[in-house]
Amino acid sequence: MESVLQQDWKKVAEVELIYKSKVKASERPLIGTSKDAASLLMELWNEDKIDFVEQFKILLLNRANRVLGIVEISSGGVTGTVADPKLIFAAAIKANACGIIISHNHPSSSLKPSRADEQLTQKIKQAGQFLDITLLDHVIVTSEGYYSFADEGLL
Repeated sequence: MESVLQQDWKKVAEVELIYKSKVKASERPLIGTSKDAASLLMELWNEDKIDFVEQFKILLLNRANRVLGIVEISSGGVTGTVADPKLIFAAAIKANACGIIISHNHPSSSLKPSRADEQLTQKIKQAGQFLDITLLDHVIVTSEGYYSFADEGLL
């Protein structure tokens, strides 16, 4: 094994964390209610996919609940998609978000959360507590409506 002194440290990747926005803070959408979040998500969701495949997206918010950005975490099949907490929090940390709203669609048009949806919500909430990133809501959207975990007291 090579000693530490003999290794070439110039072959190490440099990691830089930045967040750039061309939108003034005052012009970013303000999320005050679950309806605000659902409306923004529905506006940005691809209408050709909402009833076709399940997708998972997050809204990244600053301390004033203004939207810093939206990130598609995954796109899956008809009955599910993978929401990797590492990817969720990598995006939140990179944007320096203070809060997040997680969201996914149900191609079946059912607004009822599954047990897996409930478990993921609690997992993300607990992970966020360690990072001081608040999970504000989990919104399930369909082409006909939405379901808010916060409104239903499930956070």
